[in-house]
Amino acid sequence: MDGLKVFMYKWLPIVFGCHCRDDRSFHYKGVKFPVCARCTGELVGILFSLICVPFFRCSVQVSFLLLVPMILDGFIQLLTKYESTNIRRFVTGLLFGYGLFMLFALSTIASFDLGVNIAQNYILK
Repeated sequence: MDGLKVFMYKWLPIVFGCHCRDDRSFHYKGVKFPVCARCTGELVGILFSLICVPFFRCSVQVSFLLLVPMILDGFIQLLTKYESTNIRRFVTGLLFGYGLFMLFALSTIASFDLGVNIAQNYILK
C-alpha cells in the first residue's frame, strides 16, 4: 500500500501538472486527494474511456467538443472573478479526460489501420 501512496501523492501531481491547492481538492475523512478536483475528474475520465473504448467510440468531433467545457471553465475563472465549484471542476475534468483519451485512442487506431492498409497494398503485393 505504501508504494501506491507514494505513486498517488508524489507522481500523480507531476503527471497531471496539478497545483494541488487544498481549496480546490476533494477531501475524504480529513485526507486531501492527491490531485485537485479537476485533475481527479480527468483521471476518472481517462480510466472510464479505457473501459469504454473497446465497446464504444466517440467521433473525433464529439471528442473535441468534450474538451471545450473544461477549457472554457478554466479560462473564464482565470480572466474574471468567477470561481468554479469543485463539482463543476470534476465534471469538466471528467469530460476532458474522456475526450482526450478518445482522441488518443482514435488516432492510434487510425495510425494502425493506415499501417495495415499500406502493408497490404504496397508491401505485401
